[in-house]
Amino acid sequence: MSAPSGRCHAVVTGGGTAGHVLPALAVMDRLVAAGHRPDELHYVGTSRGIEARLVPARGHPHTLLDVSGLQRSMSPRDLLRNLAFAPRLVRATWRAIALLRRLRPQVVVNVGGYASMPATLAAGLLRVPVVVVSYDRRPGLASKLAARLASACAVAFEGSPLPRARLTGAPVRPEVIAVDRARDRGHARRELELPEERFVVAVVGGSLGARAVNRAVAGAAALLADRGDLAIHHVVGERFVDDGAPAPAPAAAIMYRVIGYEDRMPLVYAAADLVVARAGASTIAELATTGTPAILVPWPGAAEDHQLDNARTLTDPGAAILLEERELSPERLAGEITALAADPGRLAAIAAAAREAGARHRGSSLVELVEEVARR
Repeated sequence: MSAPSGRCHAVVTGGGTAGHVLPALAVMDRLVAAGHRPDELHYVGTSRGIEARLVPARGHPHTLLDVSGLQRSMSPRDLLRNLAFAPRLVRATWRAIALLRRLRPQVVVNVGGYASMPATLAAGLLRVPVVVVSYDRRPGLASKLAARLASACAVAFEGSPLPRARLTGAPVRPEVIAVDRARDRGHARRELELPEERFVVAVVGGSLGARAVNRAVAGAAALLADRGDLAIHHVVGERFVDDGAPAPAPAAAIMYRVIGYEDRMPLVYAAADLVVARAGASTIAELATTGTPAILVPWPGAAEDHQLDNARTLTDPGAAILLEERELSPERLAGEITALAADPGRLAAIAAAAREAGARHRGSSLVELVEEVARR
C-alpha cells in the first residue's frame, strides 16, 4: 500500500489542542498499521498549539505554521488578536501551497481545528482530494467550512449535517483500541504507581485543564479525606498546577495526586475504576472505545454547546453519567463518587454500555475511506 517513490501518501492536518492533535496522530498511526511507511505521511499544524510538544516525539514528518484561531470574546485583547487572523491565515496558506506542491500528496485529511485550514485551502486550490474527519456530534466551524471542499466526510455519529458523510466512527489511537481494562488493570496501576486495592478515580479536564472541574474535584477530595479506600489521579492542566484549590491535608487517608499533564492515557483508562472528564469528542470516543465508566461535565462555553451534545451520545444510553457544570459542586461530586464506588454492578453496566457504544470507533472504516479517496 505504499505511495509511489518520492510522493507523500497523505497530509494530515489539524491541531491547536490535544482534542485535534491526538485524532490526527491516530489517523497517521492507523495508516501506518495499514501498510504505509511513516515517511509517506506528513502532519501540518500550528506552531502555537500543543502539537509543537506532542508531534516531534512521535517521529512523523511535520510542518507547523504560524496560524491562530478567531477569538470569540469581545475583549480589547482578543479583538487585537483577531486583527492578525486574516494576514496569518493568508501567509500560512501560501506556505501550505508550497508544501503540498513539494509533497504531492494523494489525499489531505482534515481533523478539524483552526490549524487545519491552511493545508485544506491549499488542497482545494491544487485540486488535491480532501477527507474531513468530524468526530463531534455537532461539527465545528472549521469542519463545516472544510466540508465544502471535501470529497468525503468521515463522521462519528448518524445524522451528520455534513455533505457526502459516511459513518466511520472517530479516529482513535491503536494503543487506546488495544486497552483491555480487565487484563491491563494491574500493570497499569503499577506503571502509574496507583494502589491495587483502592477505588481509583482519574480526572482529566482536557489538555488545557478546567478550573471549575479542578476546584470541584479538590473540594470533593477534601470531603472524602478519611476514605482510605479511594485514590484520585487528578490531571489539572499545567496552567492550574499552582492554583491553590482546597485539597486534603497530606496526612489524609485518601490518596490524592495532582499532575499537570498526562500523556499515558491508555494506562489511565486501564487503571481507573471511574473517570471524571470534560466531553470533548476525543475523550468521548476513547471512553467508549475502552469501555471506561465516566462522569461527564461538558464545558458550557463550547461553541453551540457541542460538548453537551457529545456527552449525551454516552449518557442517553446509560454509558456515562451527565453532570452539567451548573450542578457541579464538591458535595454533588463526592456523592456521585461515593455512590458508584459502593455499587459495582451499576459501574459494570455503565462500562458495558460504553464499550458497546465504542464498537464503531474500533473498526477500520475510517482508514478504508481515506484510502478510497486517495485512489480517486
